[in-house]
Amino acid sequence: MSELGEVDRPGTPDSPGAWDEHSEEWLMGAADTNVRVTETPQTLSQTSTPSTRAARRGTGDPVKALMHRHRELCERAVDPLEIAAGLEAHGVTDRTAARFRHRDVFSLAEEMYARVSQDAETAPRPTPPPAPGVRADWVLLSVLPGALGAATVTGLHFTEGRVRLAVATLGALTVALAVRAALGRGPLSARTHPAPAGTYTSRTPASTRAWTYWLLAYALLGDALLTAALTGGPSGFPAAVRDLSTAPVLALTFAVAPAAWCAHLFAAGAHRKLAASRGLADFTAAVKPLLLGAFALFLCMSTVLVALSTTVLHEPAAYTTTVTLGALLLLARLLTAHRFTHAPAVVLGVAAAAEAVTLTTAFASHLPGCAFLAAPVDTVVAAWGPAGIPAAACGGAAVVLLLHAIRSLTRASAHAMPGEAG
Repeated sequence: MSELGEVDRPGTPDSPGAWDEHSEEWLMGAADTNVRVTETPQTLSQTSTPSTRAARRGTGDPVKALMHRHRELCERAVDPLEIAAGLEAHGVTDRTAARFRHRDVFSLAEEMYARVSQDAETAPRPTPPPAPGVRADWVLLSVLPGALGAATVTGLHFTEGRVRLAVATLGALTVALAVRAALGRGPLSARTHPAPAGTYTSRTPASTRAWTYWLLAYALLGDALLTAALTGGPSGFPAAVRDLSTAPVLALTFAVAPAAWCAHLFAAGAHRKLAASRGLADFTAAVKPLLLGAFALFLCMSTVLVALSTTVLHEPAAYTTTVTLGALLLLARLLTAHRFTHAPAVVLGVAAAAEAVTLTTAFASHLPGCAFLAAPVDTVVAAWGPAGIPAAACGGAAVVLLLHAIRSLTRASAHAMPGEAG
C-alpha cells in the first residue's frame, strides 16, 4: 500500500513553524504574493529594516493571496464546498487551513466564497452543473460487448478447425473494440475536461490496458493451461486451447452494462451529496455508503450473470474467479475514471504477474531437475483447484483497490470537475 500514497491526517499544528519544507515554501509564496500586491514601488524603494519588512509580511492578508492564486476556482464556484474540493485537490489540508487561522479547509473555503460574493455582488453566480444523466449512447454501448460476446460464443459452438480459429480471433477483436467504445462514453469514461454534451476523453494508461488483457486471457485459458502444465507439460497446450471455457468471459462481457449503471448510480448520488453537504467530513460520511452499495450491487449482478452463462453453455460454474475479476476491473475503472490512475496500474500488474509466475513455474517444473518449482502450485491446486490461483490473485487485488477507493473516491475533490481539481 505504500505505493498508493500516504493519508495526510488532519491535526492541529504542534509548533509555530512550518511542518515541512513544501508547506513553508507554499505559505511564504502566498505571503510574498500579498506583499507584492499591497506595496507600491515607492514604498519598496524606501530604506527599510528587515524587522519592518517582516512586520509588513506578518500583518498581510494570506487569504487574499490564496484567493488570487485560485481566482478561477473561486469565481466559478457555486458554493463553499466546491472551493473546498478544489483546495483539497491541490493538497490543502486542515493543517494548512490552520496557518490561515481557520479550523479546517471548509471554514477557509467559506471565507473565500464570502469574499468573492462581496467583491461581485452585482455579478450573477454560476449555476450548479447538472447531475449526470442517463444517455442513450452510453446505455447502448454498454450492452454491445455482451451482444457481440454471445454472437462469438455461438459461432464457436458451430464451427471447427481453422474456421473456429478465425471466428475466435474476429470475435475477440470486435468485443475488444466494443468494450473500448463503452469505456469511452458514460460513467465509466476517464474524463479530462468538463463535457456537458456527454463527450469524454480517455486517458487510461497503456499498462492498465495491458494488464487487463492478460487477466481476461487468463480467465479464458488460464485454468486449462495450468492443468495441462501440471499433468502433461507443454504437450497439453493444444488440448487446453481446444477445451477452453467461454462462460467466464461471456459473463464479464455482459457485466459491462451493470458496471456502467452502478458507476452512474454512484456518480449521481455523489453529485447530490456534493450539493447538499455542509463540509468535507459530511460529504465523506455520506458518499462512503453509496460506494459500498454500488459495489455490492455489482457483485450481486455479476453472480447472476455467471449463473446464467454457465447454465446456458453447460459449463462448470466459476463464481469465485469470475466475480473477483469483475470486481477488480470495476474498481480499477472507477478509480481511473476519477483520475486516480497509478494505483489501478500497479495493482492490476501485481495480479497479472502472480498468474504469469504461476504458469511459468508450472511449465518450468518439467525441465530436468526443476520439479521442485511446481510444489507451491501443486499445494494450492490440491486445496482449491486451478481456480484458486486467479481467485487469490484477483481477490487480494480487489480488496486492496477497494480500500484505496474508499479513501480516494469519498473525497470531494474526486468528484470536482477536472478543471477545478487542477
